[in-house]
Amino acid sequence: MPSKKINISEMWKKFTQSQLIIPITALVVLVIFNLIRDPSFFSIVIKKNNLGNTVLAGNLVSILNGASELVILAIGMTFVTSATRGQDISVGASAAIAGSIFVKILRANTITVPVILLALLCACLVAIVFCLFNGLLIAKFNIQPMIASLILFTAGRPIAYWINGGATPNVESNLLGALGGFIPGIPIPSPILIVIIFIVLVKLLLKFTNLGLYIQSVGINEKAARLNGINPVAMKMIVFIILGVCVTLAGSINVCRIGLINHETILIDIEMDAILAVAIGGNSLGGGKFKLSGSIIGAYIIQALTITLYAMKVSSTAVKAYKAIVIIAIVVLGSPVVKEFIGSLKNKIFAKRALAAVEAK
Repeated sequence: MPSKKINISEMWKKFTQSQLIIPITALVVLVIFNLIRDPSFFSIVIKKNNLGNTVLAGNLVSILNGASELVILAIGMTFVTSATRGQDISVGASAAIAGSIFVKILRANTITVPVILLALLCACLVAIVFCLFNGLLIAKFNIQPMIASLILFTAGRPIAYWINGGATPNVESNLLGALGGFIPGIPIPSPILIVIIFIVLVKLLLKFTNLGLYIQSVGINEKAARLNGINPVAMKMIVFIILGVCVTLAGSINVCRIGLINHETILIDIEMDAILAVAIGGNSLGGGKFKLSGSIIGAYIIQALTITLYAMKVSSTAVKAYKAIVIIAIVVLGSPVVKEFIGSLKNKIFAKRALAAVEAK
């Protein structure tokens, strides 16, 4: 029995010291709040959609589905933040460019599975080139990441507009509808499945290679990493290649979801949410060590908060203000200053308990 208490104590200590304590606590609070406010908030129903397919529906499905693009971009932003000690604020613009290439190729051909794959490949190559432009400015010219990506942040959406000849073309296809909505016979939205596959692939990449270790090493101490045989420039360029894949997936999913490309509105302001997801996940915006699961949880927290506010009949105009207040609170609670204060407070409490136990003996 005593050993069991020790194990529980050790587990609790590890949890309180983990960087996941803030995102997990925030998620639990959000869940409890919604269960108290409306017990049916997380209920899932089975119904027929407009195409007659049996699908799952409900707020929980909406959260998981709606956060798909944000989760993918948060993963890419985590790598960039870790390696460069800064953030890329042009991911939304890059996604617009990738989405425009995707649409342009689809409209030039009969839409089939091979054509969709070709369009994805071309969009990915173009997105990687633009992301590598940012990477080059950061890795070779030592320009601060936010300043370097400001160029593409400003010019990216006009470039996307130019790619499609100054238009906002639509694409209609059952195949695209399936990728952005539901595959017949599968009740789970396709974007959720795409995200799961992508997360698994990224996890496998980190597990069977030293990429994660190298990225963190460069972010923690670039000079020390170089002395240990790690090429900081190469690592930074690699994270921007990964970011190029992420923005392509996010942009393409959004195109499939709505059936058109609008350079002005596609994934608007998502770069800020991606940065916040990284921060809420307990990752330092100053680079170094990262926890990918934290960023993923952070992305779902942001989407859950959005859905919660809409369920409370908060107007779309006011949603951003409410989100900002809650997110500021989460980020402040996860700050080093607050963590240090909580740690010292916890040590004082444990010290008093230990003293009381000694006196009792």
